[in-house]
Amino acid sequence: MATTNMPEAAVIDDAGAISGTLARAFDDDPMMRWFFPDDASREATLQRYFSTLFTRQYLHNGVCERTGAAAAFWVPAEAQEKAVPDDETIRQLVDILGDRAGLFREAVETAAAYTPEEPHWSLALIGADPAAQGTGQGSALLRSGLAKADAAGLPTYLESSKAANLPVYEHFGFTVREEFALPGGGPVLWGMWREAR
Repeated sequence: MATTNMPEAAVIDDAGAISGTLARAFDDDPMMRWFFPDDASREATLQRYFSTLFTRQYLHNGVCERTGAAAAFWVPAEAQEKAVPDDETIRQLVDILGDRAGLFREAVETAAAYTPEEPHWSLALIGADPAAQGTGQGSALLRSGLAKADAAGLPTYLESSKAANLPVYEHFGFTVREEFALPGGGPVLWGMWREAR
């Protein structure tokens, strides 16, 4: 990946670097720790998980951007119905998740029930390598995606499973729209909304 803080469009050749960055970024995320509870294998498994999502889903139906040590996947309003896993992607995710696949499916279904119906952009995920946090790379990616949503005149929605991130999103104009727990003893998620500017 590039060594810049300037967001750039991600391409297929970035898959390895992006999945490594996101695996490190999400290592302490409550939802990822719930899906992938084994400390010893989590980083490698998360790399497979994020690589699958990037190469099979978001690269084709989203807006994927990266900096030197961060990445973000956005889904524009017009791509919401297409940016869902196809059968092969689901098969690969089930293989990666193993005995947690059922919990994952229930979590996806639960979160989908809270997804706003009005047209909007979604921030599917954003993460920065912990070694680069505080360098402004995540903020640059947030500004870039939000500018695109604003240019389209549309609000933006995201879900966070990390309470510590809520003030960051609030700084960028998001407000908590709902709070819900995932089934099966899963973590709490906060749905957050930002009107277009």
